[in-house]
Amino acid sequence: MTNRVTYAPQDFQKMCKQAERDHESKKLIVLMERVKQQIAARSQTATADAPKTISADAALHRFPSRSVPFER
Repeated sequence: MTNRVTYAPQDFQKMCKQAERDHESKKLIVLMERVKQQIAARSQTATADAPKTISADAALHRFPSRSVPFER
């Protein structure tokens, strides 16, 4: 007969919950890294596509305000 380590049901449940928390935290870390990479990629493309100056003609043609529905 061999000596086996037997865990009480409470201990087993605690271990399962801890393993589940560990798994969720690993998924969260992966997700956060993916978001950081996307933000970095967007900021690189946004700075390359951003207009450097606004011409005087563009300033004259402004869009109507959203707060005033019937602006003339």
